[in-house]
Formats: sequence, structure tokens, C-alpha cells
Amino acid sequence: MAPEENPGTELLLQSFERRFLAARALRSFPWQVGGGACWSPGADGSLEAKLRDSSDSELLQDILQKHEAVHTEPLDELYEALAETLTAKESTQGHRSYLLPSGDSVTLSESTAIISHGTTGLVTWDAALYLAEWAIENPAAFTHRTVLELGSGAGLTGLAICKMCRPRAYIFSDCHSRVLEQLRGNVLLNGLSLEAEITANLDSPRVTVAQLDWDVATVHQLSAFQPDVVIAADVLYCPEAIVSLVGVLRRLAACREHQRAPEVYVAFTVRNPETCQLFTTELGRAGIRWEVEPRHDQKLFPYEEHLEMAMLNLTL
Repeated sequence: MAPEENPGTELLLQSFERRFLAARALRSFPWQVGGGACWSPGADGSLEAKLRDSSDSELLQDILQKHEAVHTEPLDELYEALAETLTAKESTQGHRSYLLPSGDSVTLSESTAIISHGTTGLVTWDAALYLAEWAIENPAAFTHRTVLELGSGAGLTGLAICKMCRPRAYIFSDCHSRVLEQLRGNVLLNGLSLEAEITANLDSPRVTVAQLDWDVATVHQLSAFQPDVVIAADVLYCPEAIVSLVGVLRRLAACREHQRAPEVYVAFTVRNPETCQLFTTELGRAGIRWEVEPRHDQKLFPYEEHLEMAMLNLTL
């Protein structure tokens, strides 16, 4: 009979797996107890000790024994291989995978640099992960509805919603040509079809990747999207972007004078309280009411534990 799984070990290995697949920084891995690790180990909290535990799988025991057979420190070669993989700089692009509760995953081609091609939109930011978690916990907000995402970036949030929340249609949008190119690639990479390549698969949403410059988008252009829900994540990075965002939200409100305005959710990492204050001030000037969405319970994706996340529900 196989030994019973240790819940602490299972959580530890899940945490390790998620960080490895998402190519997170090595310092965020649960090597030892403490530092915000999300599991409760025994007296010795190291990963190596947990893998040695007699209650853990024979496969992991075998891995350790093979490492020791070549007279090296246990797991040193694994650590080195992980370091080489996660810090490799041969390419400006890499792939990250984010596991979903369904057993499926979202795999993205992303830039290896925070800023490249003059934009920060080629990487996944933490608020996109936070918003995706909220969406998975609240699928009814998106099911059988048309969703417009502003500033989609690498596409993590939208792809998670398309795979987990069954929207009728999903519109990814951004203004940067390189971001749009990467977005189209990531949509196809995850087995979805773009609207121009519609198939007979009725289970998949209609997916569009649209170029949308907030400063020049007209009411007529926005009306064509006919969104039921509008979302955005980590787009409050400077005063100019905030003013542009509020401007496009005002025009979205004007699209449906005789119909119900779309629901709007904006998620962000609270880095600078003054920036957040500017956003709510500009919303007030535009006559857009807002309320703070309660923090959700899901913790599916690896992002920095110490960051303060927030999400506003706007009424246009």
C-alpha cells in the first residue's frame, strides 16, 4: 500500500511546482521555512528534508539517492540546473506556465526584461494574476458575457478567463504593436482561435485582439465592442496613464445611453498611495462611482506575498 501523503509536503511541492513553471525568481522558492512560505513543515523545514521524509513518495526518494550516488551534495545539481534555467539570457523571450484549478494551464511567451521595445506590456504583472484569481472565484461575472480588457499585456488574465469562466466573447486590447503581436501569439499558443479564424468549436469564446489607444479612441470605436464587462490590471503606473484611462472609461459610459453600462473592475498593486489617490480623484471628477472589491480567498498563482493588492468595482 502506498504511504499516506503528508499535507505539508504536498503543499510544499505544489508551491515549488507553480514557481518553477512560472519562472519566478529563485529567492521566492520555498527552500526553507519562513519568508512567507505557504506551508507548515515539521521541525526541519528545508525542501531537501521534506523530500527525505520517509512518508514521501518513493520516486522523490529515488531522485535523492541518485544524486547522492555521484558523491555530490544532495540536490546541488538540481539547484544549479534551476538557476541556469531561470537566469538564462540567451533569448529575449521565455515561456511561463500558470496552472489552473481545472488541471489546464495558461502558457505565455513573455519578455525576459521588465521593459523592452519601449513598453512594460510584454511581461505579466502581479495584479494580472490577482485579477485572474478573482475571476476564477467569481466566474458568473463573465459567463456568457462580452469582456473588454484594457491594457491586456501578455494576456494572462484574459486567457485564464477564457479557459475558466466561459465568456461569450473576449476582446484583448493594447496600443503597442509589439504587445499586440505577442498577444496574438499567446492566444494561439493556448489553443484559442482569433475571430478571423473562427472554428466550429462552440465551447470557445469569440476572441479578438484589438489595437486601442486610450487617448484617441472614439465613442464610435468603443461602441463597436459592446462590452458587458470591462477589466484592467496594473495600468495605474503614472499620472498620464490614469488620466487616459479615466477618459476612455467616460467614453465607454457614453456608448450605452439607453442601455445598461458595462461593469468595470480595475485591479492594481498599491505601490504608491498618491497614485491610487489620483485615480479615485479623477474618477470623482468624471462622475464615476467606485467601491473597493473585497479581497478574494484564492491563491492560485505565485506572486510576491508582501505586495498589497486592491481592486475597484466602478459604476459608469
